[in-house]
Amino acid sequence: MADETKPAASGEPERAEAVSTPQSAAGTPGRDPSEEPILRVRNLVKHFPLTQGILFKRQVGAVKAVDGVSFDLYRGETLGIVGESGCGKSTVAKLLMTLETATSGEVFFMGEDVTKLSGRALKAVRRNIQMVFQDPYTSLNPRMTVGDIIGEPFQIHPEVAPKGDRRRKVQELLDVVGLNPEYINRYPHQFSGGQRQRIGIARGLALNPRIIICDEPVSALDVSIQAQVINLMERLQNEFDLSYVFIAHDLSIVRHISDRVGVMYLGKMAEIGSEDEIYEHPTHPYTQALLSAVPVPDPEMREGRERIILTGDVPSPANPPSGCRFRTRCWKAEDRCAQETPLLAVPERFANSSGGVAHASACHFAEERDVVHA
Repeated sequence: MADETKPAASGEPERAEAVSTPQSAAGTPGRDPSEEPILRVRNLVKHFPLTQGILFKRQVGAVKAVDGVSFDLYRGETLGIVGESGCGKSTVAKLLMTLETATSGEVFFMGEDVTKLSGRALKAVRRNIQMVFQDPYTSLNPRMTVGDIIGEPFQIHPEVAPKGDRRRKVQELLDVVGLNPEYINRYPHQFSGGQRQRIGIARGLALNPRIIICDEPVSALDVSIQAQVINLMERLQNEFDLSYVFIAHDLSIVRHISDRVGVMYLGKMAEIGSEDEIYEHPTHPYTQALLSAVPVPDPEMREGRERIILTGDVPSPANPPSGCRFRTRCWKAEDRCAQETPLLAVPERFANSSGGVAHASACHFAEERDVVHA
């Protein structure tokens, strides 16, 4: 495959003063504590209004899809976000891409709050934050050739590739993702699912972004193809110095690709930490229940592991429980859980020697945990 080097970024935005909150959950163990995140998300909220009436609509409530999510993303890092369907993962992705307008909260890209930008300033940031979508069958326009699909970002950002150089650039991108450059004039229906996702990845790389938001990028693919696409993404991350926000529901895939993992439940971050800490020493009961359901091929390990069965249904995001949102399904719940909302806090045993944060959990009883090996 052709080697394509990433050009140096031009005109980096001025860095704003760093923001620190109790929910700024996790720095990666071993990372220089003085390093600033490339992306800071603080108390991100998205409520969708519920209305009644046909002619005269009135708001009667709101679906709290995302309700106070905070995390950091560092250069060259992959942050995995997992959780059940409907927990708000994909809404977070759309908010980071400004495809949805946040109800409140802040998203700092290299120190600049994206939620307050518009026009040219927002266009410049969007060049650096791209997205790979879940379904490769519907995310590509069937009426456009592969060359037009991958080259479309150049029409919006012509400074990246002059008009006479775009065909060569598109062919290089096809080569980088493992496709024949001669396929440039083919249409999406002429490719398999895995090849289509490679085309989507090539489109995401076109503008040399710093961050790629991956919204369940392999969930629609066969298992064997999933491994190929994940390996491709890991190689591209090293080649282009990319940072990933990797959203998925498959815990095994997330563990394979992620440096840190955040677990969401009903619009909030339940737990966040390094991949090893989350999978080997989960502190939140919801994380423990999720990991206990992961299939284990070793019969001896499977027999010695407790399976945690959650009772009840997931509450409605339009009417979440008071206090801890997981309390209605939690075996550790007490009266305090209904009265006090647990912050994404750091038990003392998980604070590393440098003062940074390695592991945080939104549970009043985070230290009273049962270790679950997945």
